[in-house]
Amino acid sequence: MDAISVIRTKRDRGELTPEQIDWVIDAYTRGEVADEQMSALAMAILLNGMNRTEIARWTAAMIASGERMNFDALSRPTTDKHSTGGVGDKITLPLAPLVAACGAAVPQLSGRGLGHTGGTLDKLESIPGWRAHLSNAEMLNVLDTTGAVICAAGDGLAPADKKLYALRDVTGTVEAIPLIASSIMSKKIAEGTGALVLDVKVGSGAFMKTIEDARELASTMVALGTDSGVRTVALLTDMSTPLGLTAGNALEVRESVEVLAGGGPQDVIDLTLALAREMLDAAGLKDADPEKALADGSAMDVWRRMISAQGGDPDATLPTAREQHVVTAPASGVLTRLDAYDVGVAAWRLGAGRARKEDPVQAGAGVELHAKPGDTVTEGQPLMTLHTDTPEKFDYALKALPESYDIGPAGTSFSPLPVVRERIA
Repeated sequence: MDAISVIRTKRDRGELTPEQIDWVIDAYTRGEVADEQMSALAMAILLNGMNRTEIARWTAAMIASGERMNFDALSRPTTDKHSTGGVGDKITLPLAPLVAACGAAVPQLSGRGLGHTGGTLDKLESIPGWRAHLSNAEMLNVLDTTGAVICAAGDGLAPADKKLYALRDVTGTVEAIPLIASSIMSKKIAEGTGALVLDVKVGSGAFMKTIEDARELASTMVALGTDSGVRTVALLTDMSTPLGLTAGNALEVRESVEVLAGGGPQDVIDLTLALAREMLDAAGLKDADPEKALADGSAMDVWRRMISAQGGDPDATLPTAREQHVVTAPASGVLTRLDAYDVGVAAWRLGAGRARKEDPVQAGAGVELHAKPGDTVTEGQPLMTLHTDTPEKFDYALKALPESYDIGPAGTSFSPLPVVRERIA
């Protein structure tokens, strides 16, 4: 076996054999296949695709590259959620403690930002002292004592994916459906959760721009999970507009705490509850009431214990950016469109995301929204505030925004898309 022959097979639209897949994943993990060679193969997969047999084998090879976890010793049923990534998608933060407050154990292995989409670990690291990296023993201890843990996947869990995940971010291959499906499901199957709910985003701010692509990805992942004995369901959720009113690390943590405190934007609340119900149902806890757990403060109690257990201070003041720039409405009327992708790109350019895998992120950078589609605005009213520590980034971020919104005449009717568009099981 050699990398060039594997690349040529997929470049020429051939089907990779099980032996080729097993070899290239193992060799890449060991460093025998170089980053530039895997980059070429990833681009060939993006352009030419993989069939279900190839995807299943690729996923199995990623799992086999490392260890598998086991939560059989826990007294609670395990259930997890994974989002394919969006703008303002802070749902994991209130969701994990909420589901734990209802009686399930939530082993939430999360990732960092990819391109214009935010990363859960980047957000939580804006909390002073909070640690993303836990040993397996530490992870199990936090899970056992608090009911939920949000952390980075350990080095031993699907190490092939860890290398490939970072590579996809900087080589324009994030959107490849086979690589998205195998990346997500290799980690989740190796993680050992008993049930999994997939939040597959669709719209301008998602990697899946069309409902057809979102269905294909969701169906692929549901099949991979089901075939591996994990109860798996997917919700297709809207990402044409940013979720909530913030896109950026500390900004989104602040908004998540508002939700746990009984407030926050309605779309964030609605999606958090919809996913919580699916997770609890998949875990066999059909009678649990997540709405009550959100209202009575028990979800907030779990949040505080979970953050403290990982070294964070839930009472600490969150970082804020040193500089702000306000974007105002150029006319009066009804805001009829606010493009999630453009807002995500602006937040990324302000420092909330990374252009290279080794780049740091700014905890306080991002975009704060003051209006959402359907709202009436007046000329000169703030539409959004840009936050960054480096004011020279404002001009670059602003270039993403001139075409990011539409304002219709006063009285224009507006019908928003539902937060949850479809369910696939």
